[in-house]
Amino acid sequence: MGFVFVLNSIGLGIGLAMDAFSVCIANGLKEPDMCKSRHMKMAGVYAFFQFAMPMIGWFCVKQIATAFKAFQPFIPWIALGLLLYIGGNMILEGLKKKFDKKKLDEKKGIEDKEDETKDCISDKTLIIQGIATSIDALSVGFTIVKYGPLTAFLASLIIAIVTFAICVGGVKLGKMFGARLEKHANYLGGIILIAIGLEIFIGSFL
Repeated sequence: MGFVFVLNSIGLGIGLAMDAFSVCIANGLKEPDMCKSRHMKMAGVYAFFQFAMPMIGWFCVKQIATAFKAFQPFIPWIALGLLLYIGGNMILEGLKKKFDKKKLDEKKGIEDKEDETKDCISDKTLIIQGIATSIDALSVGFTIVKYGPLTAFLASLIIAIVTFAICVGGVKLGKMFGARLEKHANYLGGIILIAIGLEIFIGSFL
């Protein structure tokens, strides 16, 4: 363990965090007024899953390699399904809000007020996003299979720290643009999530 180990782990972290980074941008677009504690919690959820998945993959390869190899082809399908579901819901929410506002304007004859309670991404959705964007990290178990338990733990921890930092930046970026693109935030966020799902799915066949 040394400089090369740390460098490799950081590289893995950057590569694995890209999907989570894109989802964080989408979340920031949806919630431009997100408070700092929620911002940190969101990044923490993604970091946790990016830590957990390589460890689970490492354990599976060590203990139940045959069963894990049989499960591996389904990983892109699961990620695609979860992200299509979340992205589609975001787009539908945007359409519903637009329809409700139009309906209210017609009924009252006045401009609709902003809702006092802004739409927030639920904890359930956040967890689903965390699983969807980190499930491909199960495969990292193959790359760290020669590591002992402590070394595998440290590699996964470095991946999690890198993911956390990248996701904090992603949410900030999304919030910055979300304040300007609030009317279209749901559509943009939904499209980004669907695109990530397709990228993971198509990339698995290349």
